[in-house]
Amino acid sequence: MRLLNLLKIAMKAIVLNKTRTLLTMLGIIIGVASVITMLAIGEGSKESIRTTISAMGSNMITIRPGADRRGPARGSGGDVQTLTLQNYQVIKDQAPLLSYITPVVNGSGQVISGSNNWPSTIYGVNPEYLTIKAVDLQSGSMFTDAEVQSASKVVLLGQTVVDNIFPDGQEPVGQMIRFNNIPFIVIGVLEEKGENTFGQDQDDVVIAPYTTVQKRILAIDHLNQIMASAISEDDAQDAVTQVTEILRSQHKLTNGAEDDFHVRSMEELISTFSSTSEMLTILLVAVAGISLLIGGIGIMNIMYVSVKERTREIGLRMAVGGKSSDILMQFLIEAILISITGGFLGVILGLGATFFIEKFLHWPTSVALYSIVISFAVCAITGIFFGWYPARKASVLDPITALRYE
Repeated sequence: MRLLNLLKIAMKAIVLNKTRTLLTMLGIIIGVASVITMLAIGEGSKESIRTTISAMGSNMITIRPGADRRGPARGSGGDVQTLTLQNYQVIKDQAPLLSYITPVVNGSGQVISGSNNWPSTIYGVNPEYLTIKAVDLQSGSMFTDAEVQSASKVVLLGQTVVDNIFPDGQEPVGQMIRFNNIPFIVIGVLEEKGENTFGQDQDDVVIAPYTTVQKRILAIDHLNQIMASAISEDDAQDAVTQVTEILRSQHKLTNGAEDDFHVRSMEELISTFSSTSEMLTILLVAVAGISLLIGGIGIMNIMYVSVKERTREIGLRMAVGGKSSDILMQFLIEAILISITGGFLGVILGLGATFFIEKFLHWPTSVALYSIVISFAVCAITGIFFGWYPARKASVLDPITALRYE
C-alpha cells in the first residue's frame, strides 16, 4: 500500500511537469531507438550475408593452388600449378563427405555474335558444376559427360552475356557464337542471379566443358581450382579436413611442411563476414549507447532540480512522520518511471525507424527480441543508477532546514 501511494505521488509529480519530463526523456528515447535500430541493421546485414553466400552454394568447398596467404602481401594463386586432374580424380574417389565435385579452369576473352561482342570469362567445368553452385537453367540443357570427354564446343551463357550479344532479344539456344574466334554452339542459358557479396556480376559468365577450355582455349593441363559440395552443411568442415589430408598425401608433403594449396568452405567465409559485421554493429551500438548515458545524466540533473524545488515539501513530509526511506523511494520511483517511459517510447521510435530503413532505404534489417529486452533493462538500470544519488540527497535533508528553505 505504501509503495502504491509513493507511485501515485511520483506520477503526479511527473504529470505536473510534462514538458520538462518529456525533454528529460528525450535522451533515453533517442538512445534506446538508436540501439534497437543499430542492432536491427547489424542482425539484418549478417542474415543478408549468410543468405547471399548460401545462394552461391551453402555446402560449397573450393580448392585452390598455392599456400593460403591472407593479407595485402598475398599473391595470386592463378600462376601456381599444383592442382591436376589426377588430384581431382583421387579426391572424387577417396572423399566420401563430398557429394559433387568438378575441376575448374577459366580464362578471359571476347564473346562474339555477329557484329556484337562482349568481354567475359569462360569457365571450364563438368555437369556437376550447376548443382554445386546452386544455379538453374532458364532455357536449354547442360552438356553431358560424353560432351566433356569429347571436348565438344558447346556453351551455356549467363544473362549479362546474352543481353549484350543478343540485344534484339533473339533466342540464344541453338545459335553459333565465338569465344576468342573459336566457334561454339549455345545449348543453354543460365537463370539470372545478380551480384554476389563481393559486387561481382554472377551472370557475366560463359560455361563450357573443362576439356574444351583446357585444350582449345588455354592450352594447359593443370587446373585453376577444384570445386566441390559437402554432403551437408554440418559436414563441410570435416570435408575440408578430409580433402586437405588427401591432397597433402598426393603432393607428398611431410609433417610440418606448408600446404601448396588451400581449401575453404562457405561456412568459413560466412563466419569471416559475420564477425566483421558484428564488430561494426558493436561499434555502432557503443556510439548509440552514448545517448543513453547522456539521457541518464539528464535524469540526474532534473532530479537534482526537482529536489531543490521541492525541499519545503520534503521537509513537510518528514515533519509529519515521513521516513527517509519513503523520500528515497519517492524520488527513485520518479526517476525509474521517467526512464522506463522514455524506454517504451524509444522502442516504438526504434521499431518505426527500422521499418522506414527497410521499406524506403531497402537495407536488410532484423529486429531481435533481445535488443528490446536489453534496452528496457538498460533503462531501468539507468533510472536506478542516475536517480539514486539525488533521491538519497533528498532523503537525508534535515526537516528543520528543509522547512526554512526559500
